[in-house]
Parts: sequence; C-alpha cells; structure tokens
Amino acid sequence: MKPVLSSDGEPMNWLNYKTGTKHVSFGMDVDSRRAIISVVIDPPTPGIRQAYFDRFMQLKGIWEDTMGEEDWIWQPNATDEHGKAISTIYKELTGVNIFQNEDWPAIISFLKPRIMALDAFWSVVRHQFSNL
Repeated sequence: MKPVLSSDGEPMNWLNYKTGTKHVSFGMDVDSRRAIISVVIDPPTPGIRQAYFDRFMQLKGIWEDTMGEEDWIWQPNATDEHGKAISTIYKELTGVNIFQNEDWPAIISFLKPRIMALDAFWSVVRHQFSNL
C-alpha cells in the first residue's frame, strides 16, 4: 500500500504530525472508550494562547469549509492531562475501543479523513500563525 502524502505532496508521519509552528500541535488518541482528534494550543502565557485561539476563530469559515463539518468543540480554556492550561479544538467518537479489533474500521474511518482535512486546512493557513 502506498503512503498517503500531505496536501503539499510531501511524505507525512500522520501519527506524529508536525505543524512547524511552536505551540500548535495536532493529535490523535484512541483508548478503551473513545477516539479523539484535536488541535492543541499550548503557549506558556495566557495572552499568547488567546492570540492563537483568536486566530483560529478568525479562520473558522475556512476550517468548516475544509473540514466539511461544523460540530467540532472549540475550547479556549481547557487543561491537558498534566493540568497545564491549553486551548483546544477537538472532535471525538465515543463507544469505540482500541482493544476491540472490530472497532478498528470505525476508528480509522473517523480519524483518517479528519487528519487529512486538518492537513489541508493547515497547508492553507499555517503562514497566518508565523507572526504570533
């Protein structure tokens, strides 16, 4: 099977997606209860974090056009698993279990088109985060 290239035609490590922008990362996680795909914004100061989140909000129309869906959860004030303040944009699929082989098609069908759409979105907008 041939690897899926990024929107820019480059080889991509989809599980360890590098945005090239400090403090902005894309993540995918699957456990025994759910699959989640997210954008995590984690600068060290609240003001910078808010500026990044505001920029994403300004680009929400492009986001929705590129993602093809509007039901992502946008949280300007959240915490990560270590209690660090972050902002996040995410979508989850509940009722799936990574340890159940029969759930794998649903998990892949959930994650694959969304990480590829995130890549397409980022290809268009990444330069708008370089001056933050």
